[in-house]
Formats: sequence, C-alpha cells, structure tokens
Amino acid sequence: MRTQIDLLCKEPKLKKLFIAAALSALVSSAALAACPGHYVDGKAPEFRNQKLAVNTQELCYTVFGIMHSGVTRTPLWAAEHLTAENVELARDLDRENSFHPEDRLPRQYRAELSDYARSGFDRGHMAPNGDMPDRETQHESFTLANMVPQNGDNNRHVWAGIEQAVRKLAKKEGDLYVITGPAFIGADIRKIGNVLVPSHLYKVVYSPRQRAGGAYFVENQADAQYVTMTVAELEQKVGLNLLPSLTPQQKQTMLKLPVAKPRKR
Repeated sequence: MRTQIDLLCKEPKLKKLFIAAALSALVSSAALAACPGHYVDGKAPEFRNQKLAVNTQELCYTVFGIMHSGVTRTPLWAAEHLTAENVELARDLDRENSFHPEDRLPRQYRAELSDYARSGFDRGHMAPNGDMPDRETQHESFTLANMVPQNGDNNRHVWAGIEQAVRKLAKKEGDLYVITGPAFIGADIRKIGNVLVPSHLYKVVYSPRQRAGGAYFVENQADAQYVTMTVAELEQKVGLNLLPSLTPQQKQTMLKLPVAKPRKR
C-alpha cells in the first residue's frame, strides 16, 4: 500500500515544491542528531521514504525536539525524553494557550494561525502541553511547528486518553522515550489553508528499563478506536525508521502499553 507523502505528488503545486526542493532532500544522519537528548541512544528517526525528507528542518526545544516538514507544514515527528519528575511538575501547571507561528521557519514553509482559523480542526499538539514542566516549556509546546490539524473530538477524548496513559506509564517506569507524529495514508488527503490534514496519528513509547517499545495508532476521526502495534509494524506504515538504535528483533518485542481510557465528555 502506498503511504504517507507518496500520493501527495499528484497535486501540481506540491509536485513543484518537491522538484524545487529535491537538492535539499538528502538529510544526513548527523543532521538528524541536533537534539540527541530527546532520542533513544541520541539517534533521531531516519527517512526510509526520501520524499518525506523534502524541506525538512529539525527544531530543538527544552524538553522536546521536532522534525518539521515544509511540505505538510506540520511536524513529521515530535520526540520527548519524558521523565516522572517532569510529569509531576506538569500536574501543577494550569494551561495557558499561546499558539504562535514558528519564527525559525521560513514563512513559505510554516503554518500560520490563519490556516487553522474557522477550519473546524483543533490545533493538535504532538509533544503534549500536559508533559511540559514549566511556563517556558509550555509556551514552546504551543508553536504551530508542534501542531497538526486534528479532529476536535479525537483530540479531546481518545487522544487525550492516550497522552494520559503514557504519562502514567512514565511515572511507573521512571522515564520513557516518546515519539509522536502524523501519518498521511491514502489518496484523499485534505488541506486547511496551506496545512495538510493527517489521516492518522501515532505515539511510540520506549521503556529503557524494559528495553521494549510499542505504539498507539488511531485514525484522525471522531469516535475513532485506537489500536496498538509493535514499532516494526508502525515503521512500515509511516516510512520512517523511528528507533534506529534498536535491532529488528527488538522492534518486534512489544511493550505492554496501558489501556488508554478516553477522557470523559
């Protein structure tokens, strides 16, 4: 099955963008390690589908890092080293919405507040606001470079439940490595303004203590039911080597993920 941005080249404007950016598509492994503290063994995901690498830029923040795509105008992933200490600190921090465009990105490749206005979609965090231990990191999480267009019901209920389940697991394990991102699967990819709407969302969870990982995967729709899968299974869907320091056998070893109860309406 063709996945992710393979199918997006059919749109003329996007095809031109791919051609114009072809020379910048070869992203080296060294370039992907700008924020090593957020990744397992300091190694960021690698592109299996090189079309995903077009117009990408890694952005480092205090407790998370993202790989931003100038094609989708969303992150391709957000990575966190989520600690029990940060989860505890975040519990006492009330939410202050401060959505803002990312001024480190060129205007022609970034999302703007106007893209989301009256779109019917939430600005869905990839690195969650609820993981942020202080005001500075909370503000960083509200950059639009950390957002994807997300169905509102999905964002506030099933996805919120997944985020909370991961925080509880981080408290139990002491720390986790988490990679969250969108997937663009199928031929019917929508846009709001200049931003592409993902068909699915995923969250990879790796426990250093257990040396095992697993993933939540859910359609970007209201009342969607999430499924869990191995890291290896998810990598086949999204065209990324998400945990490059793990062996193929380790990626097949399934971490027992907690049941994620949707947040009550």
